[in-house]
Amino acid sequence: MEKLVSVIAQALVDHPDEVRVTTVEKEHVVVYELHVHPDDVGKVIGKQGRIAKALRTVVTSAAVKVPKRVAVDIIS
Repeated sequence: MEKLVSVIAQALVDHPDEVRVTTVEKEHVVVYELHVHPDDVGKVIGKQGRIAKALRTVVTSAAVKVPKRVAVDIIS
């Protein structure tokens, strides 16, 4: 799942070398933290959060078989 988030984010940003994804597992949630260059945060979020919402939808759909809830956090 980390690879999916990473590939999508790298296609969106100007600094693809600085994209990294870390996984934080909690009791009932798996959080994928997307770290991007500060200049690219707006590109990953998109107008009114549309890109971020679409990214979260794709990840949630891909994680249907995972018994935990899945979340994506964008961090600069």
